[in-house]
Amino acid sequence: MTMHPTLQRAFANRRALKVISGLNNFDARSVAATLKAAHHGGATFVDIAADPALVQMAKSLTNLPICVSAVEPEQFVQAVTAGADLIEIGNFDSFYTQGRRFEAEEVLALTHQTRTLLKDIILSVTVPHILTLDQQVELAEELVKAGADIIQTEGGTSSNPTHPGTLGLIEKAAPTLAAAYEISRAVSVPVLCASGISNVTAPLAVAAGAAGVGVGSAINQLNSEVAMIAAVRGLVEALGTVSTSGVLL
Repeated sequence: MTMHPTLQRAFANRRALKVISGLNNFDARSVAATLKAAHHGGATFVDIAADPALVQMAKSLTNLPICVSAVEPEQFVQAVTAGADLIEIGNFDSFYTQGRRFEAEEVLALTHQTRTLLKDIILSVTVPHILTLDQQVELAEELVKAGADIIQTEGGTSSNPTHPGTLGLIEKAAPTLAAAYEISRAVSVPVLCASGISNVTAPLAVAAGAAGVGVGSAINQLNSEVAMIAAVRGLVEALGTVSTSGVLL
């Protein structure tokens, strides 16, 4: 299976930016606003709920590669038929507030099921932050063996910043940055650092070993299209401050 050339380039340069509208966000207007911001702001790709109608809308609004997210493998099939370029098992953040946990065994089982259904699609899998770092690394290695092409980290919801401003942003991103550091040294596939990432911490994610970042609420919770586009551009610029070897310029 071949990765979309845009993605391949961005991962190789370690400047991939995925803009996430939300796994449980089926509101077409909200998703469209996020897609437009990603498109005009210069993001690498977008991540939307695994819904065929949303995929078709996305394809009419942008030529960026479209990733669809779900935690039920069957949902991917129709979304891929509708034109999704890649699929993502996760993001799990929205489930934690409901008390729903994803353990290593379940994530691995979902990966095997998804690969059985769809053998020739690029597959990204999120490693749950509820696992210890050692367990996250172990799961990431198993996921790659099971057919994952990209590993995504998370952790924004597990950290409660105690400080405002820049220090608070670094505190918020600390769990996902730690996961990106550990996992990127254990697997040969690109690692995408997501959950709690901002323009302050995006360069730190790449310096830690990530090939790019995934950002959702920092963009889709803004209330104007202009602000959303500016936020995406800010992230693109922040990623541009890191060399391809992960050194801050």
